[in-house]
Amino acid sequence: MGEELNDSFSSEKDNPIDDHLIHDVSFVEVEHSLSSDIANTDAKPRRLFDIPHSLPTEQGLARIVTVTNQKGGVGKTTSVINIATHLAMRGARVLVIDCDAQGNCASGLGIDKSKTKITTKDVILTPSISIQARHATAVEGLHLIVGDHNLVGVEELLSAQLGRERRLTEALAILRPHYDLIMIDTAPSMNIVSVNALTASDGVLIPVQTEYLALEGVALLMGTIQEVRRLLNNSLGVDAVIMTMHSPTLLNTQVAGHLRETFGDLVLEPPIRRNIRLAESPSQGVPIQFHAPQSHGGQDYSLLSSELEALWFPGGLNNE
Repeated sequence: MGEELNDSFSSEKDNPIDDHLIHDVSFVEVEHSLSSDIANTDAKPRRLFDIPHSLPTEQGLARIVTVTNQKGGVGKTTSVINIATHLAMRGARVLVIDCDAQGNCASGLGIDKSKTKITTKDVILTPSISIQARHATAVEGLHLIVGDHNLVGVEELLSAQLGRERRLTEALAILRPHYDLIMIDTAPSMNIVSVNALTASDGVLIPVQTEYLALEGVALLMGTIQEVRRLLNNSLGVDAVIMTMHSPTLLNTQVAGHLRETFGDLVLEPPIRRNIRLAESPSQGVPIQFHAPQSHGGQDYSLLSSELEALWFPGGLNNE
């Protein structure tokens, strides 16, 4: 096997197929990239992009928060499920809307997607049915609108429609008076459904894994937020940045430091530590608070949710 590998990875001079290889790597950009700064512990903090802060919620209406990052695998769905659960358990009326075609919010909250009749796709196409789309969950005060694979076709269905970026805004206008918080889970790609979510939102919650290249995806998201602000929702801003899948390694610590330097007080503490209990709770169909509340993941999300409660509900929750 070793000899086969050596033969396969011969030099460019010996391999004619490499005559057709496209060389378009910009070494100047790589040299001055953010990732180089992370590797350099002496690098000075620098503002990479404008960060619009969000505004307070209008009295009597739910705060609408999109949880997003254009980089996948950063813990968006896990964060939505566990933050929503914590706040519902503390008395908030919470609605989760799954705008990801993978539909993992349903699995994490114990709902069988195959039995769902009205999904996020239907709500976007026909906003007037949003009230009928909500599912109760095992968590009192937490409801869910289920996303599934049918969301993939929404882009084409909306392509010829005017106001296609505001369909979710119409749906949430009906739902908003009935909740304290509406959290929207999104796909890592920036499609028409994600744009609908940002257009409808007061703020953005950004989960970032403390790993190499983490801020590259955030820079892309900042550009998207600025475009949505300019064209569709000029009050959209960043609520907070949360650090996920954190380990006590040198690299993770350096990345966390750069996140704090870049976003300042928008970065919430503590980081969510890597934790096997947190990883396995979706397979049990329950949030970490029901599966292993005393685990690192359970404790971290509890503390983080307290920070978000103070941010989103500065006057406290008064639903008794």
